Amino acid sequence: MKFFIDTANLDEIREAHELGVLDGVTTNPSLMAKEGIKGRDNILRHYKAICDIVNGDVSAEVIATDFKGIVEEGELLASIDEKIVVKVPMIKDGVKAIRYFTDNNIKTNCTLVFSAGQALLAAKAGATYVSPFIGRIDDVGGDGLALIQQIVNIYNTHGFATEVLAASIRHVPHLIQCAEIGADVATCPLNVILGLLKHPLTDIGLEKFLADAKKTV
Repeated sequence: MKFFIDTANLDEIREAHELGVLDGVTTNPSLMAKEGIKGRDNILRHYKAICDIVNGDVSAEVIATDFKGIVEEGELLASIDEKIVVKVPMIKDGVKAIRYFTDNNIKTNCTLVFSAGQALLAAKAGATYVSPFIGRIDDVGGDGLALIQQIVNIYNTHGFATEVLAASIRHVPHLIQCAEIGADVATCPLNVILGLLKHPLTDIGLEKFLADAKKTV
């Protein structure tokens, strides 16, 4: 399973990268705004700065919602760096744009996916990644993990190359369960990745080992 960090914060990206487990980055307009990144040129420079830190794919989201606008914006984003994956919303013109990008060797991440039918369309259009938002599904009384399992089963049955990128992951159990049911990628905040390190028995054991080591000096 690949680990992506869901942020536009360069310090957090560096920390995850230095941990040695980071495979990529996902961003969106909300995350850019959170970091105070405004204006097209500044946003493009920020994406380049992210690409310069990581070795893997960096999802950069389009703002346009019409086919022509999505294509123009996506081509601009893809020109920043070969690591850029154009993040396209699950709408009719978005699916059309994904097919266009696929035919022109531009990687894509179909975002805002909330059903197996949407995921099927994205795969048929050739999306590199599909991003089901499991936390948001749980928020409205659904079962986000069940959706991940359903999409994984459909893709495996029909041999789709599209990777299932579990998004809107809120906590460590979400991440572990996504790994168990076969998600190809999980994108989450830094605190969730670091949360995998924590276990009280590790802390207790380390404390005892250090205490015993002092006795041998």
